[in-house]
Amino acid sequence: MEFAELIKTPRVDGVVLHRPFMPTVEGTLCLTGHHLILSSRQDNTEELWLLHSNIDSIEKRFVGSVGNIIVKCKDLRVIQLDIPGMDECLNIASSIEALSTLDSVSLMYPFFYRPMFEVIEDGWNSFRPQDAFKDLESMTDEWRLSEVNKDFTVCSSYPPLVAVPKSIDDDTLRKVASFRHGGRFPLLSYYHKKNGMVMMRAGQPLTGTNGRRCKEDEKLINATLRPGKRGYVIDTRTINVAQQAKARGGGFESEGNYPQWRRIHKAIERYTVLQESLIKLVEACSDQSHSMDRWLSKLEASNWQTHIKEILTTACLAAQCIDREGASVLVHGTEGTDSTLQVTSLAQIILDPACRTIKGFQSLVEREWLQAGHPFQHRCAQSAYSNSKPRQEAPVFLLFLDCVWQILRQFPCSFEFNESFLVLLFEHAYASQFGTFLGSFRLSLSEKTVSLWSWVNRPQELENLTNPLYEANSLVIWPSVAPQSLLLWEGVFLRWNRSSKCLDEAYDEMVHIIEYNKELQNKVNSLRRQLAQLETDDPLLNTP
Repeated sequence: MEFAELIKTPRVDGVVLHRPFMPTVEGTLCLTGHHLILSSRQDNTEELWLLHSNIDSIEKRFVGSVGNIIVKCKDLRVIQLDIPGMDECLNIASSIEALSTLDSVSLMYPFFYRPMFEVIEDGWNSFRPQDAFKDLESMTDEWRLSEVNKDFTVCSSYPPLVAVPKSIDDDTLRKVASFRHGGRFPLLSYYHKKNGMVMMRAGQPLTGTNGRRCKEDEKLINATLRPGKRGYVIDTRTINVAQQAKARGGGFESEGNYPQWRRIHKAIERYTVLQESLIKLVEACSDQSHSMDRWLSKLEASNWQTHIKEILTTACLAAQCIDREGASVLVHGTEGTDSTLQVTSLAQIILDPACRTIKGFQSLVEREWLQAGHPFQHRCAQSAYSNSKPRQEAPVFLLFLDCVWQILRQFPCSFEFNESFLVLLFEHAYASQFGTFLGSFRLSLSEKTVSLWSWVNRPQELENLTNPLYEANSLVIWPSVAPQSLLLWEGVFLRWNRSSKCLDEAYDEMVHIIEYNKELQNKVNSLRRQLAQLETDDPLLNTP
């Protein structure tokens, strides 16, 4: 298919653009296969370059001979285009709708994008499983790197290389995979250096109504236990949902077959419930006419903060089992690709200081989301404004980022990255010129697209994403999940509704103060060295 077939009117002059907190711009609107572009051809006027894949929905209105197109974006921005001529407006709207809903992954912009910057570090090679395994090998010799999934026949959503207990061979892994949902056999997620405990993740066991058993599965997860130790299975479903799953061939680990493991159910919502929650939250944030009571009522009705609390509580539980009780943990829900990943990744943020650095957080996202098979293409196909009925869409990754922001806000000096980094990841998960979040091992992304990490890890970008308050903290950090401690993430949900000018100025002033403090500290250190040198050179100075 040619993009030209979908573009009925490629160019319109005299279009007026309205954007939040920016002056109105009149210029020429152009449609390409991947972008909506508006240029005024005037100096000092910022152009609009909007990816079609970032468009969630559009609305058309007509006032006389002028048509208005309201463009609602997946990053929650809303812009308006005033287009002269009814036919031109209808053609532009029709083209935008067609180009923003293309289903073919191979037609997406990352496969056409060519970087305008020098790739200093290839992001596709930055976080390979074999490199992560070298770090594991430096701490323990009880694990091995298996190629059992090198052709993706054992599990289509796992990477080709996986870390498994050294005592478990590949034939055993294949049998365990046939007993777990989607072939997602228990896999190492995190090794706690302090006490040697581990966190694993998996799909639900396929016990069914007959109580099917798999001794190889029992052997695999028992291989991670220390002698005389117990483990915890954290199931991210209610006991009722887990029971109902048996009727569909799923289930959970029975204590009779897994006597060394205690099962805990911690309910985390999924799919439609989460998508509806996001829609309600954005709707509440977008309406500026609310009274205080109405605003608080709509915020509560969205249940967004409740979901944040549920996820953080479960992550804290997993971290507590590992660090304070000295027990290994297995986390799963149904598929093991959504709430499971929220819990395992947040538990690592709590436990592991390395995950709070910029590179460490990139590695975490790569390991626990991209290589762990989270279906970004399905979950992020729609945002909060889409008029289509939700299918598999859900803001699972956005909820994870919100949880990280909550912890960052409570421990502002313990993270090397700032809020801008989290917002950037949210934006690129929904629409991007990079191939990172297309998320399939079979697409040969490293050969055909550019990695987001290649762009992020350039010095000029890292400077914008670094937290000026950061001081390395080697301790475990325990976030509060009390309702009073969890706030609305204004940097995402209110950034297009009110100006950030005052906050930006305050941030710049803070950075200035920190830099000035460093200069003064350097002067103090220099004067101390000079004084010490003088005292060495002239012993009389030391005489009382």
